[in-house]
Amino acid sequence: MTKLPDHFIKFQESHPRVFASYEALGQAASAEGPLSKKEVSLVKLATAAGAGLEGAVHAHCRRALEAGCSADEIRHAVILGVTTLGFPSMMANLCRVDEIIARHNQS
Repeated sequence: MTKLPDHFIKFQESHPRVFASYEALGQAASAEGPLSKKEVSLVKLATAAGAGLEGAVHAHCRRALEAGCSADEIRHAVILGVTTLGFPSMMANLCRVDEIIARHNQS
């Protein structure tokens, strides 16, 4: 697994009950429907990209790779946002996932 950002780890350590509740909510939402782990990871990535959340795009790209998504599947999920988010936003998100994919391929 990729090293998590320091601020994320500090929050997890400083607020364990809040973090545990957050994790439980995410697990419950994922288990609520029929989507596969790969599909869930791509939906979460697309949601983060649509919201313009750089850190979340990084995190959900890592999770998508861990769920077995290919680099092409991840890039496609981001490229699909071009008509909704606009070309500049899509390109920014594509750059973000390409960073994570490159790091993943180096490890």
